[in-house]
Amino acid sequence: VNLVESGGGLVQPGGSLRLSCACSRCILSVFAPLDIAWYRQAPGKQRELVAGFTSRTSANYADSVKGRFTISRDNNKKAVLLQMNSLKPEDTGVYYCHEETTDNWGQGTQVTVGS
Repeated sequence: VNLVESGGGLVQPGGSLRLSCACSRCILSVFAPLDIAWYRQAPGKQRELVAGFTSRTSANYADSVKGRFTISRDNNKKAVLLQMNSLKPEDTGVYYCHEETTDNWGQGTQVTVGS
């Protein structure tokens, strides 16, 4: 399993970004959807869960991002997306995707929210 994140960058407060985590060599089926979650690590803080799937159709989110972030799957691309809206400076950090079943991490993508 190889995970590659993309989509990070610098954005102004209130702006949006969409992160993508593409999984090569992931085995995908109707019974085994991609089980990839997004985490982030802010400077000087521990890595925290941002969003993940609880079932094939349900997801959970950190309280700080509820209503602003949306996690979804793109099965055609074997990718998991994180749509981030209404970004705040406190969303700044390195965002990692994590394949929950095999415990594999991506290399991370930097998100910076500031003017």
